Parts: sequence; C-alpha cells; structure tokens
Amino acid sequence: MSTSLQDWLVAIPARLNAVRLPNKPLLDLGGKPMVVRVYENLQPLRAAGATVLVATDSEAIYDVCKKAGCEVQMTDGAHPTGTDRIREVAMRFPHPYCLNVQGDEPFVVTGDLLRLMHAFSAAPEAHMGTLFYTSSDMESFATPGVVKVVYDLQGYALYFSRSPLPYPRVGTLSTFSHHLGVYAFRRESLVRYGTLEPTFLEKTESLEQLRALENGMKILCIEADFPSRGIDTMEDLEQARLKIKGV
Repeated sequence: MSTSLQDWLVAIPARLNAVRLPNKPLLDLGGKPMVVRVYENLQPLRAAGATVLVATDSEAIYDVCKKAGCEVQMTDGAHPTGTDRIREVAMRFPHPYCLNVQGDEPFVVTGDLLRLMHAFSAAPEAHMGTLFYTSSDMESFATPGVVKVVYDLQGYALYFSRSPLPYPRVGTLSTFSHHLGVYAFRRESLVRYGTLEPTFLEKTESLEQLRALENGMKILCIEADFPSRGIDTMEDLEQARLKIKGV
C-alpha cells in the first residue's frame, strides 16, 4: 500500500513566543527568515504533489510568509502545542494524511521525509509516524535538548525522553536513537489527538508525543539516513548560519 503525495498536507507550525529564542521564526538565517528557509527546504515535496504551508497565529509571520511567496494559514492563538495548531489547519483540507515539520527544522532531508510518508501510509495500524537517527554522539546522549526514543521489535515507539534512554545499567552504549521532530498523522488520528487532554508524562518531559502514547496511540518509528536538529538556542542559530554559509 502506498500513497500519492497529493494525499498529503505538509504543515509547518510557527509561533513568536518561544521562551529560549524569542521571535525565532523571523530570525535571519542566511539572508532569509528561518520559517522561509524551512518552507523552501520542503519544496521537493510540493513539486511532487503535496500541499505545503505554514500555520501561524502571528500576523508578522503571516506577512513575512506572504511576501516570500509561502502558502500560509492563520490559526487561533490559544493552541498549547504545534500539533494542536496543525489540527486546526488540517480540518480545512481534505487530505487523508498530514505531516508536521517543526518550524525550527530548516535542514531536515526530504528523502527521509518521503521514506516516512510512504512507510506510514503502508502501515494502517499506525496512528502516527516519526523519524529517528542512529547517533554515535554520546555527548548529546545526556543532553536534555536531544530527545531519545526506544521502540519495539515492530518499530513502534515505547517511550520518548529527554533523559538518557535506554540507561546502560551495565557497560556503555556506542549509539542511541535520536528522535527527529517530524510527525505523520492520519486525519482521524489527528482529530482524536486534538480531543485529548495534556497528560502527566507529556507535561513532565515537555514532549507532546507522550500524550499520544499515554492514550494508546501507536507511533511508527522510521530510521532517517541523515541527522537533523532543531534550532532552540542562539548557539544553535549561529551553527545553522555557518551551515548555510557552507562553513
């Protein structure tokens, strides 16, 4: 079972009030606002038939996107998470599948997104899908900003955490599964997610995907060939600017 990209809505949630990096979507990244960089990076999906857009509650982001030629939709300002924002927009479109690409992920590789989209559409028992990268950077294994995932023998997520996961009780690990902030949804799963209240684990770890796990939703984990890390701090932004320059 496979799906045409015409069945996919690819949405980028963007808001201004990030705590660690205020006005993040509008910060300059190689001469363009970050949110525009994210949108442009996804254009191979748009060229293949997907609908790609930015979802925001900010008039400033809306205006910048319109000026840059990005498709953009305004949303309610009361949404607690990006997924809630995407759900509102998805209800305006008929697409059976939705891909949520974080607005601070300008370097996610579209080939990995395509692999996720096709694997997810071929797994009817999956409510959600996501990506992980097998990392050997053990310094980041203990970094709370790097989310780790463990999954079962069928590839479905068991847990996500900011803590080292799994904890090596005996010996050490040489690699771990670094979660990448990309989510695929079936339309009906996204509708259901939006009816669920934030859960204890979600609030404790500040990871919205735990809301889905705590409510019995199955999240398919697909391995990415390339790493990608969101821009959360000024240090991340400076590193991203160097990458854009090819340094």
